[in-house]
Amino acid sequence: QSGKMSVPVAYQGNTSAAVADWLNKGDNAWQLTASTLVGLMSVPGMVVLYGGVVKKKWAVNSAFMALYAFAAVWICWVVWAYNMSFGEELLPFWGKAGPALDQAFLVGRASLPATAHYRADGTLETAMVEPYFPMATVVYFQCVFAAITLILVAGSLLGRMSFLAWMLFVPLWLTFSYTVGAFSVWGGGFLFHWGVIDYCGGYVIHIPAGVAGFTAAYWVGPRTKKDRESFPPNNILFALTGAGLLWMGWAGFNGGGPYAANVDSSMAILNTNICTAASLIVWTCLDAVFFKKPSVVGAVQAVITGLVCITPGAGVVQGWAALVMGVLAGSVPWYTMMVLHKRSKLLQRVDDTLGVIHTHGVAGLLGGVLTGLFAEPNLCNLFLPVTNSRGAFYGGNGGAQLGKQIAGALFVIGWNVVVTSIICVVIRLVVPLRMSEEKLAIGDDAVHGEEAYALWGDGEHYDDTKHGAAVVPVPSVPK
Repeated sequence: QSGKMSVPVAYQGNTSAAVADWLNKGDNAWQLTASTLVGLMSVPGMVVLYGGVVKKKWAVNSAFMALYAFAAVWICWVVWAYNMSFGEELLPFWGKAGPALDQAFLVGRASLPATAHYRADGTLETAMVEPYFPMATVVYFQCVFAAITLILVAGSLLGRMSFLAWMLFVPLWLTFSYTVGAFSVWGGGFLFHWGVIDYCGGYVIHIPAGVAGFTAAYWVGPRTKKDRESFPPNNILFALTGAGLLWMGWAGFNGGGPYAANVDSSMAILNTNICTAASLIVWTCLDAVFFKKPSVVGAVQAVITGLVCITPGAGVVQGWAALVMGVLAGSVPWYTMMVLHKRSKLLQRVDDTLGVIHTHGVAGLLGGVLTGLFAEPNLCNLFLPVTNSRGAFYGGNGGAQLGKQIAGALFVIGWNVVVTSIICVVIRLVVPLRMSEEKLAIGDDAVHGEEAYALWGDGEHYDDTKHGAAVVPVPSVPK
């Protein structure tokens, strides 16, 4: 017997096809972990959050809208949408469609071909993004971001959208809206090269979700009058469970942004927690002062606004700036949701079920603008393709950066209003966007033939085969 120790193939340095010389196992392990954390934010995170925060009669439908979107995005992503978002350039805002299913493509080293950034004179300023792990890892990481975006859009439409219309909406919106934002800002499109800063999704995920959700809510129409007037959460503890999965999962969301387990990912995760905690405290204090009762559902909204606000700048702002952003994340969306919403005829007219325009649209825009103020030059150089980027607070060309942040947001908002409207109008030609009045009156039982709880209550027809006889006979007692 030889005295040499046998080493498994997976650990034989560069002698195995499974361990290429470019592979960094630490980066790959972190990126896969970060991707899974983001996936958990959707399933089960958003599934149980939606299932718990809505009225009992809509718990199953709301949870299922999220679950369906996650599955549908996966298939669309690997068949055509990944390359539209991160492949070779077709137009300055769109990549070429194509599958991400071939093993030669997936096990090769990851690269984003359109991200090589050149100076005005044509010389290379920053090489294209080439992480030290396989393409399959990038496809996975970016897929779970795309999926949660559609799930966020659903939050505006809960409690009345036809499930069949939702099944059509998901692939259409992914294809014609999400891919445009993703390529433009992250994949090497015109906003990427212009220097718009979106560390991990304020412009790609949150502003689009808020604006598209609000726009789609306009086209779908409102919930029933009864549901709009009374829509109590059926399980706040479920909603808290979902919010907790969001908060902890956001370590993967923002920590995966640099495509590496590096110092910038550490900074991003720390800033994420600082901002979110500050947002929750400020929102809760405002509720206590102005409404005399600190709201748990309000605290869930505050967690979301804090997470959303820090996302565009998570790895490029200092810790004190994250604290300032958290204070504003807990107060500005609170004002637009709790005060401005009640005074605005437009906001009142459009039935945005969970207020996604506030928690994601307003908070995402706020984060993008604050990133334009607070982006720190040294941190920017660790992450951004455009060298010497900085926020307005740091002087120099920072004022121009703030202008870019605002202009980038306006493009994203405009695209989503127009494209989401077109998609809704097209779907309406095929199937109704809104459920029938009968289904709206009953809810889950009529739509899915299933109920969240084995209880008889609001929104169900009385059925003595399920709910027992109307009069329960009392057995006679023998004398």
